[in-house]
Amino acid sequence: MSAADPGQVGGRAARGRRTAEKPVKVSRAGRNLPAAIAVGVILLGSLLSGLLFFPFAIVIIAVGFAAVGVWEVNRALEVRGMKVPQVPVLVGSVALPFAAFFGGTEALAFAMVATAVAILLWRSIDTAAEAIQSILAGIFVVLWVPFLLSFALLLLREPDGQVRVAVLLLLVVSNDTFGYLVGAFFGKHPMAPKISPKKSWEGFAGSAVGAAIVGVGAAVLFLDQPWWFGVVLAVATVAAATAGDFSESMVKRELGVKDMSNLLPGHGGVMDRLDSVVFASPVVFLLSVLLSTAS
Repeated sequence: MSAADPGQVGGRAARGRRTAEKPVKVSRAGRNLPAAIAVGVILLGSLLSGLLFFPFAIVIIAVGFAAVGVWEVNRALEVRGMKVPQVPVLVGSVALPFAAFFGGTEALAFAMVATAVAILLWRSIDTAAEAIQSILAGIFVVLWVPFLLSFALLLLREPDGQVRVAVLLLLVVSNDTFGYLVGAFFGKHPMAPKISPKKSWEGFAGSAVGAAIVGVGAAVLFLDQPWWFGVVLAVATVAAATAGDFSESMVKRELGVKDMSNLLPGHGGVMDRLDSVVFASPVVFLLSVLLSTAS
């Protein structure tokens, strides 16, 4: 049979089609697992490297994440006809993290109030319909994404702030990792089936136990705090991260979208990764300050 034989060519074509049609390995959550792991490692590695060698890079990364997260939420809200005032919301999403890092809690509060006033004035000048809905949507987006995320930068200003932010990230990652592993193998009882049917009580317990182990190690080895400090911090982080995940799931279900975007392979959008961090940041900041003082 010659090299140009139709049978051989057809066989090669069939094998090529079978190779091309080989399914991508997905997790039980319906994600591209290799891509999700690769992106997760790159993101966490970049953040931890920035904390160790160039802390101001975290501010830049936080501003970038806040801006992209706001863009994703704005785009999702437009599906339901809610027009968010783009300019003041995006300006606020950049201003709030910088205000938190350079000015502290007072500056963050002032920037939030100024952004809310700017949204109100911007929509008052515009003659578009449903102004009240637009104003409320804009304030909601700013409060949800850049305002809550800015608490991580308030934490960065604290003594040993780089270590504290690193512990925050490790606890959030521990929550996701242990929750996924335990939930995937043992999850049978959904926590909130109408909001997030794949979240189980078994997975939540796995998150709490796994994060507590990481928290105890971080408290003793890195924060020079007693072991119970790590347990309290870990349990509070898991509760806040779970609430953040449920909140985003509820918004997505209401808007009828699966992911906020497809910018991060295997993860969805930036907000699909920030949902836990934005809720955990103020909780870790407040507990870190209060418990450090108490101990």
